[in-house]
Amino acid sequence: MRGLTPKKMSMNMRKYASLVALLLVSAYAVEAQDRTTKEQYIEQYKQLAIDDMEKYGIPASIKMAQALLESDAGNSRLARVANNHFGIKCKKDWTGETIHHDDDAPQECFRKYPSAEQSFHDHSEFLDRSPRYQGLFELDPLDYKAWAYGLKAAGYATNPKYPELLIKLIEDNRLYLLDKGEALVAVTPEPEPAPVVAPAPAEEPVTLPKVDVDNYVLALHNRGGYDIYLNNGCEFVIAAEGDDINSLSQSLGISVKRLRKMNDLGAEGNFEGGDAVYIKPKAKRSENGHLLHTVREGESLHTISQIYGIRMRKLAALNHLTDDGRIFAGQQLKLR
Repeated sequence: MRGLTPKKMSMNMRKYASLVALLLVSAYAVEAQDRTTKEQYIEQYKQLAIDDMEKYGIPASIKMAQALLESDAGNSRLARVANNHFGIKCKKDWTGETIHHDDDAPQECFRKYPSAEQSFHDHSEFLDRSPRYQGLFELDPLDYKAWAYGLKAAGYATNPKYPELLIKLIEDNRLYLLDKGEALVAVTPEPEPAPVVAPAPAEEPVTLPKVDVDNYVLALHNRGGYDIYLNNGCEFVIAAEGDDINSLSQSLGISVKRLRKMNDLGAEGNFEGGDAVYIKPKAKRSENGHLLHTVREGESLHTISQIYGIRMRKLAALNHLTDDGRIFAGQQLKLR
């Protein structure tokens, strides 16, 4: 600084400070451009949450809210460097890669994944396998508030406001729509009132697809000329074209009364070509990994009980349904 007057030194320092400020502003601007928004994050990962809901029974709204919160919508260091979107620590049984990160204590051990998909899957496995979280799976899968408070009670997070934070994310972003299997969650303006038009002709009744035998295990024997398949551990055959309950009874050597009972058919119930016909009693619940079913238009409690090989009365009891067994499109039914 020899030869510089105090005035010139002051001017140089101000220029230096201005340059540093400009660089910081530029850095923050670049970082802001690189940040993922909540909307982008939801759009990118919502299907993973829906898929795991169907497989494990964890509400998609809860899973997405946890991911948003724990990963800062994918912007946290753990998410960016380690693909860890749920803040899951190593624990003693973790054998995969790790990363150290300051959390409740300095440089704690966290799990590191090869992809975000692996993180979403491991989060489901983590909840599904851990004894401390089993009580959550007894809750209503559409009651995201109960799940939020249940996670806190089970010790998932130390933040006392954790349930409220999850609930706010769910309600602000309408994530509860994911629990009904709806993929679109973005808030849209109310549509303009539709013009009054003459009523359209009544639609044809919905025809549900027949059984696709490729989805089931073929047993090594047949009965009465019918191949026998296994669904949920229960034996069934496929009715041929032209079959009815009387012809099936004769071919299979099973009384009409017993066929009706094993297939939850009323006194006037019948079969037609392509129907699944159970020849052994159906199970009391799903035992093959299916936990939830989202009701589609045209389905009934009976058709769903046939799809999954579950007794209709047990299916109704699992879901606390009234005697009429009435269900509606978009409703989620527990299968176990």
